Amino acid sequence: MVSVSAITEGIIVSAEVQYRPEYSHPSNQEYIFTYHITIENCSKYTIQLLSRHWYIFEMSNIRREVNGEGVVGQQPIIEPGQSHQYTSACNLNSTFGNMHGTYTMLRVSDDRLFEVKIPIFAMEVPFKLN
Repeated sequence: MVSVSAITEGIIVSAEVQYRPEYSHPSNQEYIFTYHITIENCSKYTIQLLSRHWYIFEMSNIRREVNGEGVVGQQPIIEPGQSHQYTSACNLNSTFGNMHGTYTMLRVSDDRLFEVKIPIFAMEVPFKLN
């Protein structure tokens, strides 16, 4: 697995992606990927993740946006020096695509909202890499 990271205001977001052939159905053009996200709070402030905004692009020129509260049903509070991890999934109709986006965070001490960058990561079916 390849890991990518982005840093915004002392918040490090890292992503690892994995193709899941056991859940995919290539004959129906359905390819499933899981991604594991780690959010590290290297700032001096306690933060809370309020929402997410994803941009998903596929080789077949399909573009989607996904907005929602929190991540996997949670709006975690992350203290300085702490991290939060979660795993989610994305389905594609082609063998290659990518995702990136932002999290809306709240700085708890003064209710300041700010956006944190989620790095772009590729989703590639391994047999297409040759």
